[in-house]
Amino acid sequence: MPRPKTKDELQTLSKANYKKLLEFVDSFSEKEQKASFPKGTMNRNIRDVLAHLHEWHLLFADWYKVGMKGQKPDIPAKGYSWKTTPDLNKKIQKKYSKMALPDVRKLLNKSFRQIQKIIAKHTEEELFEKKRYKWTGSTSLGAYLVGASSSHYDWAFKLIKKAKR
Repeated sequence: MPRPKTKDELQTLSKANYKKLLEFVDSFSEKEQKASFPKGTMNRNIRDVLAHLHEWHLLFADWYKVGMKGQKPDIPAKGYSWKTTPDLNKKIQKKYSKMALPDVRKLLNKSFRQIQKIIAKHTEEELFEKKRYKWTGSTSLGAYLVGASSSHYDWAFKLIKKAKR
């Protein structure tokens, strides 16, 4: 399915890609789920990838909370720019490096539901009208949500698939 352009497409694809990702993770044995990826990937295992998704859900939720109050959120995070996103991602990886995969999955499921609630509460126009909200700049709220959900789950699926070859 191409990049979502409607609320229904966003809800459908974000849920489908999330389900596909988790089913793929579940297709591995517990030992395989904990195994390290080949050298050269920052996310060293499945836990790191899922923790990355969770933390980016939280980042988006914070942007949303601040932005919808009419304030300017720190995007991508306080002290970081899009150029320094790799440093932010390394910080995220380190933050969750001692956490067990089942605990990360619980956090991810909770933050996934939070993102789904945000999508559900908005109309199609609120989601996909460009420049509707000052904090989203020249793009739409929906574009941010696509990045935080459906396309990010697809990225995670592809990363795990490549690492597990």
